[in-house]
Amino acid sequence: MPDLLKNADKNVVLHPEKLQHPENNNVNSLIAGWNKHLEVDRHFHSSDFFKTHSHQLKKDLLPAIQGSPVKPFFLGHIALELVLDNLLITTGKLSVDSFYNHLNSCSQEAIEEFFVMAGLKDLPVFFTYFEKFQKDQYLHNYAETSQITYALKRICMRIWENPFTAEHESGMTEIIELYRAVLLQDFMLIFSEIDKKMATV
Repeated sequence: MPDLLKNADKNVVLHPEKLQHPENNNVNSLIAGWNKHLEVDRHFHSSDFFKTHSHQLKKDLLPAIQGSPVKPFFLGHIALELVLDNLLITTGKLSVDSFYNHLNSCSQEAIEEFFVMAGLKDLPVFFTYFEKFQKDQYLHNYAETSQITYALKRICMRIWENPFTAEHESGMTEIIELYRAVLLQDFMLIFSEIDKKMATV
């Protein structure tokens, strides 16, 4: 939910972390999920795995994006997350269909109530994006390595108007495919590490 909101409107910042609905358990489940997402992000971004691989990806991608306005650190960070998404999907650790089925089962009324409590002023901005996200089911494309580059480009276009040339994209795809092979053997270690940290809280 934090990422969906950020994608719907990058200027909106909400902090529902300490909210609690007196009687709606669905709303409280959304708050719990929001908090879990933030906690997982915190563990991931402070891990040696993230620091090592985002830095190495940044270095590997640097020659391929010469002349691009995109900041290499930003690219390494996002590329690592997208490669992990690809690996989770292609190795069967995550079912995209199950993800979307679960998302589609969520109560819109609970989501609306959650955002009203959290102070979101413009609900239609979120729901317009959310409905498109559910309909497009874009995560299916992450199974194709070339689509990682496309997703990177789309993300970068939120900040830079023309982030990459066709040559940049071709070079990035080649590097990402090679790095995916590097991570394939033991990428699940980071998820096990985060699970252990979450269990001690």
